[in-house]
Amino acid sequence: MTDTTPKPAAYTVVGAGAIGGTLAFALARAGHPVTVVDTDRAHIDAIRAHGLVVAHGDTRTSVPVDATTPDEFSGTLGHVLLAVKAQATEGALDWIAPRLAPDGYVCSLQNGFNEALIARRVGAERTLAAFVNIFADVIEPGVVLDGGAGALVIGEPDGAPVSARVRALVADLQSWGPAVASDNVEGYLWAKAGFGAMLAATAIADAPMADLIDRHRPAMTGLTDEIFTVADRLGITLEPFDAFDPRPFRPGGSTVERDAAFDRLTAWLRTQTKDRSGIWRDLAVRHRPVEAPTHYNDVFDHAARETLPTTVLRTVMDRLRRLEGVPHEMTESSLDELDRLALAHLARVDEAAHADHLAQPPVSAGQLGPAQATAVQEWLDDHREDMVADLAAYTSQGSASDDPDALDRCLVWLRDWLDQRLGAPDAEEVLPRATAGDILIRRYPARGAVADDDRPVLLLGHYDTVWPTGTLETWPFHREGDHISGPGVFDMKAGLVQAVWALRALDALGLPRPACTLMLNGDEETGSLASKDAIVAEARGNRLAMVFEAAADGAIKTARKGVGLFTLTVTGEEAHAGLDPTAGASAVDELARQILRLGELRDHEAGTSLNVGVVEGGTRANVTAGHAVARIDVRVASAAEQQRVAKALADLRPFDQGTRVKVTGDWNRPVFERTEQVAALAELTRRCAGLLGQDLAEASVGGASDGNFVVAAGTPVLDGIGALGSGAHARSENTSVTGLVTRASLAATVLVALAEKGNPTAGASASSQK
Repeated sequence: MTDTTPKPAAYTVVGAGAIGGTLAFALARAGHPVTVVDTDRAHIDAIRAHGLVVAHGDTRTSVPVDATTPDEFSGTLGHVLLAVKAQATEGALDWIAPRLAPDGYVCSLQNGFNEALIARRVGAERTLAAFVNIFADVIEPGVVLDGGAGALVIGEPDGAPVSARVRALVADLQSWGPAVASDNVEGYLWAKAGFGAMLAATAIADAPMADLIDRHRPAMTGLTDEIFTVADRLGITLEPFDAFDPRPFRPGGSTVERDAAFDRLTAWLRTQTKDRSGIWRDLAVRHRPVEAPTHYNDVFDHAARETLPTTVLRTVMDRLRRLEGVPHEMTESSLDELDRLALAHLARVDEAAHADHLAQPPVSAGQLGPAQATAVQEWLDDHREDMVADLAAYTSQGSASDDPDALDRCLVWLRDWLDQRLGAPDAEEVLPRATAGDILIRRYPARGAVADDDRPVLLLGHYDTVWPTGTLETWPFHREGDHISGPGVFDMKAGLVQAVWALRALDALGLPRPACTLMLNGDEETGSLASKDAIVAEARGNRLAMVFEAAADGAIKTARKGVGLFTLTVTGEEAHAGLDPTAGASAVDELARQILRLGELRDHEAGTSLNVGVVEGGTRANVTAGHAVARIDVRVASAAEQQRVAKALADLRPFDQGTRVKVTGDWNRPVFERTEQVAALAELTRRCAGLLGQDLAEASVGGASDGNFVVAAGTPVLDGIGALGSGAHARSENTSVTGLVTRASLAATVLVALAEKGNPTAGASASSQK
């Protein structure tokens, strides 16, 4: 007889922390096959050894579950419960998407708004929405502290009717507690955004959540007012949960009803075993970056589009970031300051309400001004952790100039990442190179641009680095507070991250930009020998080029020296140095004399340097050398100096007539001169920096870039708009989180300016092409 009893559904819980661990425990205890996947090796090892343990008071209960790290997992994913930190969602989806069965799904049991991102990666048909409010915590590897029953709501994305798969998942999750189905998960998520902001604010001080919320009601009211004003503008119906009723906290709510809601909320919080937030624990105990700023990206994005203030919320997020790595600076005085800020905000809202003018005028898409620049900078600041995550992932892609396989893998990663961040381009070209990394060209259309010159702007960069394959094993990406280090972060992986996020910011805010062509080569560090012709050909069809090489102590680069790479070869006549010292002709002696002569070509006042960096010669100490070689690096600041040095090298003659000298090589990069067009572009960039509150300098530098080719071809260049930091080509290479935001903001603001009609660079650029 056939057994028709339904088998328990199997679940894979990705992220076995507080939420994931709690629900995995409940499902496994109810008889469901459960696999937990987590990157924390100690946590996984403990679960394998002792089962997944939930602690409640002095009691600990264990259930067996399969536990694995992502690298060890094999097979297909069906029902996935995603419970990683919000900032880790992208990385988790990178792992989930290729393994997810066609009829599988991903349910976001996370804080924040993650459903749209999940739907973009795996499809809306394989996405479930969820709201979860579980007060649990991981207290040691393999052990989750039970925080008591909370709220858990499951639904289809975008408010679609409750489906059979939602009902089935809810029935299984009721093994944990009061799980319910709803067609308004979004209403719960926005309500929790207000409640979560309160909890985030309590992490600024070291005291119980209930006490801090009770003592700082103005700050908490200011936070919920800002968030729920955005929700109201979007037409969201807020839903109450647990002891939190969002309705009294909506704008214009009754003070009496709001105080009663505060009383109910704080009384309930005091019954919870967990008296401090997970954000507080991340700062004070785990000493790791907090996820809260990522939760509120959607709030900030919607607020920017609706031109609604988020001053109080931004202040909380900024304060949390500053506490990363310095939890001893937690202080309740910061909440006192937040109270004052919130009261001022609420007073302005009341005054505006009486004037029937609730919002600032929309940011104009026309003449560039402070409002646009500020909107860009604030949006990027809200996404700083996403930028850091992208830089970490990019740095982890080894891309040594001399490793074709690594360059190929890196370019595959880049194309996928660009798809995720910017969507599909209008057109893409990959130009194969037999002796170097391939060249990637992507073309993105203009958005709202009215400039006189409609040719695209070339965004130029390289993805190769000087760091040999294997460097990441001993020196991986590392962040400590604001400081970031790792191979290639300064030259020039941060620059590309900044360029991409500049475009993202403009698209998210609906600001204009010109058509942009992104061009990346894989041999810049070795002289761009295989790519320079393609770069010049592409540049000639563009209005100007923005080169995202690193800044020079914060300055843009408006002049670069030309670079010559030469080899001086001396041929002598060998003889026995001991038996017949007067015979033969020493190539080494001749080379030494020639090196002294070469030194006379230096002219530091004219900007000319010459360095003999490698010397090789002879075979044995007792043999008069018959061969010697010197490898020479020449840098010149003008075409005249380039001609002078070239002639001197061509005119070299031997001192010892028994030897012969030969110079080979050529000028690798032409001189990058500060032309009238380059000066106009620099002036525009300084104006944009001023709108952002930045003082921007310009510099002439000895290092060359692919911008040298572009300027020499007649296209103006803005160079050095990339990373802030130092240590290029050295183990001290570094950039900063603040610098990512600062330079991406500058690049974005320049692009807005270039989209304007009558921009001063348009005519100059066009004339240079005639």
